[in-house]
Amino acid sequence: MPRPMPRYEYKLVPAPEKATKHKGLKGAANFAATLQDILNELGAEGWHYLRADTLPQEERSGLTSRTTTYRNLLIFQRELPEVEAPPAPEPAVEEPRDEASLADLLTDPGETPEMEEKPKA
Repeated sequence: MPRPMPRYEYKLVPAPEKATKHKGLKGAANFAATLQDILNELGAEGWHYLRADTLPQEERSGLTSRTTTYRNLLIFQRELPEVEAPPAPEPAVEEPRDEASLADLLTDPGETPEMEEKPKA
């Protein structure tokens, strides 16, 4: 039986705007270490880093105007555990009936009691 297609869930995390302090590091190395911390933390939870994207977000600016701000996001993915499909129901098998129950089912339609008619008002 072929393996079903994997299903995934995704997690988007805002990319850091400022680096956290790492002893002995400055500038780009410090920022890279900050990103590395995020990737390692989420990797330990089973998330795989996919990519970074920059996406627009429209925001209100004042009472009537709007501005567009661009957000940097880190995108992670992990495979969902396979969910076993419930077993298919077995087809219903009718039990054999004895002759007495068959005789009960085979009655003459003329033998059924008729409904009483109500007088019309």
